[in-house]
Amino acid sequence: MGRITAPRLRSARWPPTGVLLLIPASALAQASPFNTGANSLLQFTLTIATPIAALIVIGLAIAAAVGKIAWSWVIGAIVGIAAIFGAPQIVAWIRSMFGV
Repeated sequence: MGRITAPRLRSARWPPTGVLLLIPASALAQASPFNTGANSLLQFTLTIATPIAALIVIGLAIAAAVGKIAWSWVIGAIVGIAAIFGAPQIVAWIRSMFGV
């Protein structure tokens, strides 16, 4: 009796198989409409909120200068605004610290 060997695969069958394996990856690479809309809304909100935040800081500084509120309120508002507008960078920095 002879040796039992596995049948040989022709090399012509491998390229179509490789293409079929890459199709789901290309489908997942597309941007979703929700993601596009959410990014657009975020950009619009930041465009509107930036001058409003500047006016709030100016108003608080004037109120503190004439003695109506304490300067700690102005400093707290500035820190809060910086935290809100810098949130994506802060999250990216913390994630890089922990290697996530």
